[in-house]
Formats: sequence, structure tokens, C-alpha cells
Amino acid sequence: MEQRSPSRLNRDLSVIGLGTWQLGADWGDVEDAAASAVLDAARSAGVTFFDTADVYGDGRSEKFIGNYIKKNGSENLTVATKMGRRADPHVPEAFTLDNFRSWTDRSRENLGVDTLDLVQLHCPPTPVFSADEVYDHLDLLVDEGRIAKYGVSVETCAEALTAIARPNVASIQIILNIFRRKPLEEVLPTAKKAGVAIIARVPLASGLLSGKYDENTTFPENDHRNFNRQGAAFDVGETFSGVPFEVGLKAAREVAALTPEGLSTAQFALRWVIDQPGVATVIPGARNPVQARANAEAAAAAPLTDAQIADLEAIYDKYIREHVHEKW
Repeated sequence: MEQRSPSRLNRDLSVIGLGTWQLGADWGDVEDAAASAVLDAARSAGVTFFDTADVYGDGRSEKFIGNYIKKNGSENLTVATKMGRRADPHVPEAFTLDNFRSWTDRSRENLGVDTLDLVQLHCPPTPVFSADEVYDHLDLLVDEGRIAKYGVSVETCAEALTAIARPNVASIQIILNIFRRKPLEEVLPTAKKAGVAIIARVPLASGLLSGKYDENTTFPENDHRNFNRQGAAFDVGETFSGVPFEVGLKAAREVAALTPEGLSTAQFALRWVIDQPGVATVIPGARNPVQARANAEAAAAAPLTDAQIADLEAIYDKYIREHVHEKW
């Protein structure tokens, strides 16, 4: 699989990575054996980047990956985790050096490593991105050998641009998909110029861009696509990319109609993300090995044509722009 290596991160990342929120929580239940099978299928298909967080299943996702590494090794594999959502309350004052040390120590134990490859602040309150002491603390964690590199996971483009301006921020994780295009305007060009890795998350708009949902689709009680549609638990933009479900279904049907023969709608949507200049890796989740392998296969698909790109932009303008573009 194609590898990309942005200069600030200085690690090779497969263009298709694996997001492991699904293996921890908020997407229904995943059994231990199923989680292990997903990790194995992704890596066997050429994936070299796993993304997790300390709050996914209260560490369950990290432990799955840690057990996998213990059994299979970590050669050529980059594991990124996140910290900050454990803060209660989730306020700027919680982003202290003591908490950073505590959170990273817990992740190091869960993952079974001395040094974390990449730690990302997990969508912190907006003032955190402008706080000098936060970056001083992160630099100290690097000096102490707890982490190798650090980045941020953001909700808004403005937060991303603030973080890119900091010289040691190695990565920006941001929602980017056919239904969330605003990062193309400033964030991706600025990150590319600075050598910052763009990690594209929610690439299938919580499954809308899989083309498999309809008006009768239901989700388990413990699935965020059920309980967070109005932003009751966290930023509503994390669920269906902030697009109202019924609107997203209409737009997704038109995307599906454009999908070339030989590709699934999900693979078509992933290829669109890979094609964006500045993207280092895209991190779809997978609940089973079949999904993991199918996602990885998108890396081998042909780049989109100019006509396909224009048609997808027209769908965005017709259905999606008014709901999301100025919010994030």
C-alpha cells in the first residue's frame, strides 16, 4: 500500500489506516475475538497506522491493540492514541502537566510500550489550542521519552490552523469526507506546506457514505448514531458529520449512483479522501475483517476523474453545504 511521510511526523503512514473507536465503544458491542480479527485483517492488507484513544471503551481499544502488538510485533506499525477526554469536567484548566503524565502513563500501560508513537489532544476546548503552556507540557513529554510526537484532534478548521502554527505539532486529525469539505480551503494547503500530517477521520460520515442505510435503518441504544444525533454526548459533527440523517440519505444515494463499477460506495468515498493533497492517511473503522480488507482495497483504486469530482461537489452544494460548511 502507498505510504506517505509528512516531514514533521517523519514516519511512513499507509494511506488507509484503521480507526478503532468501533473496537472500544459507542458503535454497539464488539467481542474480543472480533477485534483481534479486524486488527489482523487490516495489517495483513497493508495498513500500517492504527488510531485509538484512551476513552474508547475506557481503554478497551488501546488494550486490544496492545495485546495485538505483544503477539504480532510492531515493526513498521505506527499507533496513535489521544488524551484529554478523560478530564471531568472537560475544561481548559484540566490540561495540566500532571494530567498529561497520568493520561500518557495509562496509555503506555494499556498499549504495552515505553514511548507512545503519537499522542493527540482529543478535541479539547478551543482555548487549549492557544495556550503556550500546553505545548510546553507536550514538549516536556517528548523530552521525558513518554511520547515520540504529538498532534491534535480538532472539531473546527480554525482550531486546526491555530495548531499548525505551533512548530512541533506533527499531525492534525480532522473530519474530512465528501460531506465535510471545508478543510480543503485552508487547512490542507497550510498543513501540506508546513509538513504536518493530516489524519482524515469520519471518512464515511458515520456510515452514511457506505450507501447501506435507508429510512428504516436503526442503531443500537449504545451506538452514537442513535444517542448523539442532536449532540447530546459530544460534538454533533462527529455523528453523520453533522448532516441530518434524512438529508444525508438523499445525498448518499446520489453518491452511490456515481460509484464506478468494481468499487463499493465506501471505497469510492475513501478514494476521494486519499486524492486530496495534504492527506497523509484516512482512518475508516471496521467492525469485521471483511470491512477492514475492503477499506484497504480503496488504496488501489484509480483516482477520481475531473467529472466525478465536479459531480460530487454539486451534490455537496445541493444537499449538504447549508448544514455544515459554516459550523466547523
